[in-house]
Amino acid sequence: MRQDYQQFVARNTEIVVIGPEDRSFFASQWAKGQYPFIGLADPEHRVASRYGQEVKLLKFGRMPAILVIDKQGQVLQSHYAGHMRDYPTNHELLAALDAANAADA
Repeated sequence: MRQDYQQFVARNTEIVVIGPEDRSFFASQWAKGQYPFIGLADPEHRVASRYGQEVKLLKFGRMPAILVIDKQGQVLQSHYAGHMRDYPTNHELLAALDAANAADA
């Protein structure tokens, strides 16, 4: 998503990465990686639980989940991964955003 971040911004979209680590972990990762989007620490799994993100201890913790959420908080599209490398492509996400924006027009 970092490579295509400006394409997400052009679609009036913000990317938020939510993880189970604490604030200090996110601060160090964001300083090292210079990510252009937001990193949110969720060590108590409040956000993950709210959106149904699975935790599978035998698969090293939280399973990836990508959600497209509108400004009213409605989930427009969701992808709950079956394994740690199961992600939609940026192209697929951008197409979903284009469809959502067209529906709002």
